[in-house]
Amino acid sequence: MKLLCLLLSVSCLPSVQAAEISAKDRIVVLISLDGLPAFVMEDPRLPAPTLRRLAREGAVVKRMTVSNPSVTWPVHTSMVTGVPGARHSVLYNGLLVRQGPKSPPRVEPYHDKTELVRAPTVYDLAHQAGLTTAQVDWVAIENAPTITWQFHEWPNPNGPVEREMITAGLLTAQEVQEFTKSNVTWRDQMWTQAAVHILKQHRPNLLLFHVLNLDSVHHRYGARNLASSTGIAFADQRVRDILDAVENAGLRDRTTLVVVSDHGFKSATRSIRPNVALREQGLLKAQGGKIECDAYVIPEGGTAMVYVTDPANRARLVPQLIEIFRNLEGVDRVIEPRDYAGLGFPDPATNPQMSDLVLAAKSGYAFAGAYDGNAVVDLAPGGSPGSHGYLATDPDMDAILLAWGYGIRPGVTLERIQNVDVAPTVAALLGLKMKGVVGRELREILK
Repeated sequence: MKLLCLLLSVSCLPSVQAAEISAKDRIVVLISLDGLPAFVMEDPRLPAPTLRRLAREGAVVKRMTVSNPSVTWPVHTSMVTGVPGARHSVLYNGLLVRQGPKSPPRVEPYHDKTELVRAPTVYDLAHQAGLTTAQVDWVAIENAPTITWQFHEWPNPNGPVEREMITAGLLTAQEVQEFTKSNVTWRDQMWTQAAVHILKQHRPNLLLFHVLNLDSVHHRYGARNLASSTGIAFADQRVRDILDAVENAGLRDRTTLVVVSDHGFKSATRSIRPNVALREQGLLKAQGGKIECDAYVIPEGGTAMVYVTDPANRARLVPQLIEIFRNLEGVDRVIEPRDYAGLGFPDPATNPQMSDLVLAAKSGYAFAGAYDGNAVVDLAPGGSPGSHGYLATDPDMDAILLAWGYGIRPGVTLERIQNVDVAPTVAALLGLKMKGVVGRELREILK
């Protein structure tokens, strides 16, 4: 009888898959497929079998509203902080640097994360809780002190992970040295190898992994075409490599994959050059490659940021700039600071990164930074017809989220979430709680 009771008690124990895994043994891999629009997932013949498998076996979000501006670094930062740009302050793929009262501001990439990001991140929280963290080709993360293992967008020949991979024969020292000269498709493969290596060798509690080839394809050729489908198939294979690594390493019972995209894409046939309009009004002069200006516009695809270069002239120039751009072909809206809070932009009175005005393009138009030629031109065949950066209310900017593995309730489909929901949900999967965020934990998809 005692033996029978023992056997019955053993048979009633939960399986390893169903057992509670302690936070220190959990692994969450946040995979970002840069430039994957939500609308492509509506195609039943999309060549993405791995994404289809994750959707079938896990939880699906059909549409994820992105944050403004819908640009790679700002959106990725919203996904790891749980707050919009008004709070985290990343508005460009880099840091805006003002150069003086008559000089145009410029965007400088690769400033330290502590200088760029003004809000706590989920990887900061994980590190503070004693968990290990890793990143491969993530953004706005340069020299982050809370990342345990890393393989940067431009790898360091002397970095610990790079040295491990060279020793293991996964890449050569020359390939690391010449990484910046290599095409983005090959770089995606190398970044994937680095992510797989980190998973197998170090098993971090949180791994942030970003691939870039699809974004480049969509910028060059636009979406909804053969090039796009091929790029998506290639991105899908990168996810398959990660999934295979998890399963082959025996980590499936403790690992969660969260696959997201940062923004969608729109095609444009006309290019708006606001700096040409400034030149025509005598507010910008260029000679010998040197620009002298009272105002300057930085394009972000579907939106553009307008700066008065000398704050002392702001009250005088802003009304004039509003009139100039309201009458410029292709401009749908001239957005003033009083409307910024509702769009998730910071107040320029308290944040010098933010512009004095924001321009929003009409469908079929995208902004460019040129200051020569005509103010509005046709895009040449073979140019760059794909753009993002449009206002987050544009459904073509919608992104995706798929969640699979430990802690995920399979078979759940959500119609729409916000991208600021990603960070608190990842934190919950790690047994943590993000406080003071705008986003929410997606309890519907969590066990």
